[in-house]
Amino acid sequence: MFTHVKPMVRHIAPDDLQGRSLIKVVYVVLEPQYQGSLSAAVHSINRKNPNMAVEINGYLLEELRSPENYEAFKRDVAEANIFIGSLIFIEELAEKVVAAVEPVRDRLDVAVVFPSMPQVMRLNKMGSFSMAQLGQSKSAIAQFMRKRKEQSGASFQDGMLKLLQTLPKVLKYLPLDKAQDARNFMLSFQYWLGGSSENLENFLLMLADKYINPTGDRRSVAYQEPVTYPDIGIWHPLAPHMFEDVKEYLNWHASRSDIEEDLKDPLAPTIGLVLQRTHLITGDDAHYVAIVQELECMGARVIPVFAGGLDFSKPVDAFFYDPLSKGQTPIVDVAISLTGFALVGGPARQDHPKAIDALKRLNRPYMVTLPLVFQTTEEWQDSDLGLHPIQVALQIAIPELDGAIEPIIVSGRDGTTGKAIALQDRVEAVAQRAMKWANLRRKPKLQKRLAITIFSFPPDKGNVGTAAYLDVFGSIYEVMKAMQQNGYDVQDLPESAEALMQAVIHDPQAQYANPELNIAYRMSVPEYERLTPYHKRLEENWGAAPGHLNTDGQDLLIFGKAFGNVFVGVQPTFGYEGDPMRLLFSRSASPHHGFAAYYTYLEHLWAADAVLHFGTHGSLEFMPGKQMGMSGDCYPDHLIGNIPNIYYYAANNPSEATIAKRRSYAETISYLTPPAENAGLYKGLKELSDLIGSYQTLKDTGRSVPIVNAIIEKCRLVNLDKDIDLPEEAQTLTSDDRDTLVGKVYIKLMEIESRLLPCGLHVIGKPPTAAEAIATLVNIASIDRPEDELLGLPSILANSLGRSIDEIYKNSDRGVLDDVQLLFDITQAVRAAVTALVQEQIDADGRVSIVSKLNFLNMGRKEPWLEALHNAGYAKVESDTLKPLIEYLEFCL
Repeated sequence: MFTHVKPMVRHIAPDDLQGRSLIKVVYVVLEPQYQGSLSAAVHSINRKNPNMAVEINGYLLEELRSPENYEAFKRDVAEANIFIGSLIFIEELAEKVVAAVEPVRDRLDVAVVFPSMPQVMRLNKMGSFSMAQLGQSKSAIAQFMRKRKEQSGASFQDGMLKLLQTLPKVLKYLPLDKAQDARNFMLSFQYWLGGSSENLENFLLMLADKYINPTGDRRSVAYQEPVTYPDIGIWHPLAPHMFEDVKEYLNWHASRSDIEEDLKDPLAPTIGLVLQRTHLITGDDAHYVAIVQELECMGARVIPVFAGGLDFSKPVDAFFYDPLSKGQTPIVDVAISLTGFALVGGPARQDHPKAIDALKRLNRPYMVTLPLVFQTTEEWQDSDLGLHPIQVALQIAIPELDGAIEPIIVSGRDGTTGKAIALQDRVEAVAQRAMKWANLRRKPKLQKRLAITIFSFPPDKGNVGTAAYLDVFGSIYEVMKAMQQNGYDVQDLPESAEALMQAVIHDPQAQYANPELNIAYRMSVPEYERLTPYHKRLEENWGAAPGHLNTDGQDLLIFGKAFGNVFVGVQPTFGYEGDPMRLLFSRSASPHHGFAAYYTYLEHLWAADAVLHFGTHGSLEFMPGKQMGMSGDCYPDHLIGNIPNIYYYAANNPSEATIAKRRSYAETISYLTPPAENAGLYKGLKELSDLIGSYQTLKDTGRSVPIVNAIIEKCRLVNLDKDIDLPEEAQTLTSDDRDTLVGKVYIKLMEIESRLLPCGLHVIGKPPTAAEAIATLVNIASIDRPEDELLGLPSILANSLGRSIDEIYKNSDRGVLDDVQLLFDITQAVRAAVTALVQEQIDADGRVSIVSKLNFLNMGRKEPWLEALHNAGYAKVESDTLKPLIEYLEFCL
């Protein structure tokens, strides 16, 4: 998939050379914001310069996927004087750029590549300055760049700028003939980051003057030094200049005459925007202006900050805090990034720990909205796929690792000029949702209204109020109790989870069609049509409202029950019970009127401040629409409206949780699956285990052969002959062969016994019992983690005996009876040690409620887990050896 925009729209050539030298330039960039500035720079040169004219051809990186475009790119590069590249971080396309440029690199007068993949950076050529040995050279610049990349990919641009600022110190280590070329490269980078048409014009003039000699007689070409801008700062479309101090910006904001007094109030909802400086200085800022204006129209005070490099945590730390609090108290209620990048780092390399630290400290919702980069507005609107897959990876998946939510497209792209186009309905959606998050933070607890939404699982088949691995009503009851104790308005809370379930659905076995469900509201058809602007689109599949689902024939029915400011509602079904896949794959499918009415009720009538979707999973996120990058016509976007969406999702299902995050703007909270316990042995398998025990005791007596015959017969009865080659009878076997056979049966029984089965259902808000914690920790403790330099407990025990656990596993698989028994003993010892650990942490109810710091200074008393191992026969295990693993298990608790 690639854009259908032709690169020829970026081709500019002089109308008349008038005897001037012609310089041919080719550039390839990741994003289009430089197109306007470069075009203006070339037009200015062609109009004013008496000695030279420029012909320029530009390509967006994604366009090189097209064979036709790539062939044109190769032809243009082969004829060029200057090649410019920037942010070429997609591996397969980087290789295509190298394949086209490298064969003609020596013929080029100049090749300038700004931060990109190493193989592309090696194309740099500026007089005697080269990066051909990047990664191998020991030069000062190469060492500096390598060090910066190792420390943080996000610091690369910042590091290059720092190098420019300290260039005189660096130049003294370089031979004289290289010093000026190195300086010219660094100046080129400063011109480029400056980004304005004036800076880019002088950038091209400087390259021509230093490396092309367009006058033909070595007369210099006049150019200006780069105009610099603040590395970080605050911008506003109506401000007279950029600000580098938040107090100065707030003073200017308070002095504005174009806004109401409410917006000047320090208590007004405050939204922080994170912007790219390149969009500001290239004039490609229409979407930035639109979002600022929309937020201010909704009553928000806006603080739009920017960074010149790729570390956006710097302006966040500098400007999103009250200046009087010395950087301790945030002044923003919500942060919205319009960069499309990770908070710290570009497309190739990010510093997620640094970003997470900054966002944790800020502790505010962090939304990342998207400008279309690799598609025009029309291509995105016409696409069932939605957002380009590369942009999904770079600008949704990567920011999500920082904690970003709600990836809403905020701007399109003009195919001719490359400039961003504000998409007004999407701008409004972003602004409205940001304001809802801001008001949710500011609203008093007693006034906050929460709509808890339950489903039937599996969708359309299970009982109402079920979810994967979750005790739904038990969990809702714990959540509502905690809210009540924390100051929220929760009224008439039933005395138990069972009573809560009865209040909402009346029947524990209720299917969705069951008339026993509690009716919370009857919505008339006129009211539904007035509040649901897209209702006409549903009539193709469901006829006129009210339809035949969630209705009594006259009104649309909302199922659920309110408990003060907490509503427990039942999400309607797909509607396609016989063919649920139709909802996912049919272009004409849609939610039914009852489904739409439910979310209309939550937003417009019950006035929910947030919706909490309870468990894995409902249907909202699977409603028809684009796969990614929702438009205003996509049903998940219609349905969720402006309500903040919080979603409990099972921790073992990140793929569908990701769908919920991206299609229904969910902020997901993972809940644990139930603890897994060993399956154990029963009936014939238990009898077989007893026979093996008898054989181990009596194998050196005359009873060994009859016992092995009994083992063989029992194996056939329990179908183990499908897994183990069994002889007809034991008389044909030697003593060693009998041991091996019994060992193979024994290890197979251990495998069956140790298979993991989930124990019950998870209850949110209720700590695990000791038995549940032990079951989980035994499995965690049994795994080696070389990446964390942690040995599992079986490895530690084997090492204490002078053995390797891998050898014991291999011998057990071969049926070596002594090692099968040893493995069993080690497994039992692991369980004993973990049990001793957990027993130190349980409360009076036998649950692991508050984990206290384990005491490794027992004043002569053995730690309980160490004592358990010594009692099991592993006397050589030492406390210091166990300590890293025990601390890790404590962390897991």
